[in-house]
Amino acid sequence: MHPAYILYRIRRSIMNNFALKKLIGEMDKAETQNVEYKLSWRDEYLKWICGFANAQGGKIFIGVNDYGEIAGVDDYKRLMDDIPNKAVNHLGIVVDVNLHVHEGMYYIEIIVPVSNVPIAYHGVYHYRSGSTKQELKGIALQNLLLKKIGRKWEDMPVENVTFKDLNENTIHAFFIKAIEKERIPSDALTMGTELLLRNLNLITEQGQLTNAAILLFGKSLVRASVTASFKIGRFGKSNHDLLFQDIIETNIFDMADKVMETLKAKYLIRPISYKGLERMEPLEYPEAALREAILNAIIHKDYSSTYTFLRVYDDRLHLWNPGVLPEELTIEELKKDHSSYPRNRNIANVFFKAGYIESWGRGTNKIIDTCWEADLPEPMIEEEQGGISVTFLKDIYTQEYLTGLGLAEHFIETILFIKKNGSISNAQYQSLFNVSKRKSTNDLQYLVTKNFVEKVGTRGRGTYYRLKIKR
Repeated sequence: MHPAYILYRIRRSIMNNFALKKLIGEMDKAETQNVEYKLSWRDEYLKWICGFANAQGGKIFIGVNDYGEIAGVDDYKRLMDDIPNKAVNHLGIVVDVNLHVHEGMYYIEIIVPVSNVPIAYHGVYHYRSGSTKQELKGIALQNLLLKKIGRKWEDMPVENVTFKDLNENTIHAFFIKAIEKERIPSDALTMGTELLLRNLNLITEQGQLTNAAILLFGKSLVRASVTASFKIGRFGKSNHDLLFQDIIETNIFDMADKVMETLKAKYLIRPISYKGLERMEPLEYPEAALREAILNAIIHKDYSSTYTFLRVYDDRLHLWNPGVLPEELTIEELKKDHSSYPRNRNIANVFFKAGYIESWGRGTNKIIDTCWEADLPEPMIEEEQGGISVTFLKDIYTQEYLTGLGLAEHFIETILFIKKNGSISNAQYQSLFNVSKRKSTNDLQYLVTKNFVEKVGTRGRGTYYRLKIKR
């Protein structure tokens, strides 16, 4: 094939693809979760329309392959009538169906609006999450139904409970903290419990206590959720090696304090150091960062799901709570300045008024900054298994962490050598990697400039390099 013809075909393919990208806004973040490509139409794709309608809406392109390239459809005239009719008959919704043509190839764009009511296809509720479609059942379906009527799980009334089922001491403690922070009136103590809870949206219009009220101030959390407790475990080298555990079952307003007390008493150590003559005994992980992460897990947890787990290992601490990020946020955006999108807005409001949190979405930044200030690695924040995990690392000098920083393999090997042996000399480096003295000096100096190691001595055989905490 002639090179000029090959170049022509490449250019044509690029222009073809660019036209579609421009149409659907492929550069936009929403593309992966709000756009679907299909080569041809099948009636089962009504499930995808259903999923989009129950989520954030979206677009389906018929006659486009998985790579975003226009392939075209032949029966576009029939589909322009069939698709909108089937959407109305099977789903009860109206979709926009548009016909497009590019270089003689026809393709169809289906625009699915967000539905204000739950939509089912043949009795099954579908939901578009990320780039996949899910069939909703059980708690997930319940949450969708509540969302579509403008309600949340925390707002639902709890049957057969009264104010006698609330902990008066906890409510009084909230009064005091909120008044001290000047986030409720100074005469709030004279309001009475019922008026206070009404002002906090913790009582329904019919006078029933909500799930949020029982979780925050209840004597027994199981009246609202059997999985509201907080589980802590001390593990050996693997997840299968559970050494001992605790279950914190107090109301969630007191829970962060109880978790921190238990951690400090049984799970964490206080390395002793000195600042001049002053004896220093901070926790092995920054207390402020731990507390912020624990508060986040408690406040943003999906209480219709499973437990919150805190796993303590020799070299790390792993915190996980059920409930994915809101659709407005990503993990990367969490680490930047961002708005607050609380899953449980009434629960979050109580913690805010008590002064436990801010309402500016800066909790994640506080966790990261506090770890840096303590000369510890940035915690790893991830979405996994339908929830959010935060992993605090005690040791910055691990293969996994150093690889994640993008360090070259020989630099990682050097750091791990120093970690094992205490130090490395220029001569040892030359021998280890079979390089010249000049190369060795330059490499070691690079690690000095990157703040991984520090040089001890100025010249001669007594000079060596040892690890330096990287901030």
